[in-house]
Amino acid sequence: MEQEPSVDEQIRTRAYYLWEQAAEPKGTPEQYWEQARSEIEKEAPPVESGPVSGDSLK
Repeated sequence: MEQEPSVDEQIRTRAYYLWEQAAEPKGTPEQYWEQARSEIEKEAPPVESGPVSGDSLK
């Protein structure tokens, strides 16, 4: 069974491709990391929360 890449690995790969496609002069690694992280977060399905207990509503 094949494992899905971790979020960090997905970000690293996306940042590399963004860097490759960038025109000169290229930005900093942090800029590409943040752009990649933002794009991946937008693509991620929303996380469902569990049931809310009655005590937390008081």
